Amino acid sequence: MKTSKVLFTVQAAVIAALYVVLTVLANSIGLASSAIQIRFSEALTILPFFTPAAIPGLFVGCILSNLLTGCVLLDVIFGSLATLIGAVGTYLIRRGFHHVSKYSRIQKWAASLPPILANTLIVPWILSKVYSFEGSILYFMLTVGIGELISCGVLGMILFCALEPQASRIFHSRQ
Repeated sequence: MKTSKVLFTVQAAVIAALYVVLTVLANSIGLASSAIQIRFSEALTILPFFTPAAIPGLFVGCILSNLLTGCVLLDVIFGSLATLIGAVGTYLIRRGFHHVSKYSRIQKWAASLPPILANTLIVPWILSKVYSFEGSILYFMLTVGIGELISCGVLGMILFCALEPQASRIFHSRQ
């Protein structure tokens, strides 16, 4: 029992650290500051499909990333909540298919939908109300949605396909 708690904590911490590093990398090369933001870290939002440890890992990683990149407090709070909602949604999709040994293509793509939807629905309000960016909510939904499709949908699915063959070895203890 104690080993599983340690494993959970270590996995969550590694995921949080990866999220921070990938966010800072995307910011440093200017991919996270244009109209369509590409955040490498958002590819990690498929990880709750493989392990529940990804939920706190992504949430804490997003909080730390937002603080380190100079986001306003309301962005730190609501942007991180969007990530948390997406992570929980991805985990719940996996739980709905826990009895399936091999995932169908639909299940794989469904894993990226909760973070895409959560960010597409929440982040535009942050951009408009917190940062007072010029543009309509619909415009921000379009641009955020495109960025999330690239980050979660494309990069996330590449990561999913890379991890899937070894997921049980990577994310589960050998008890």
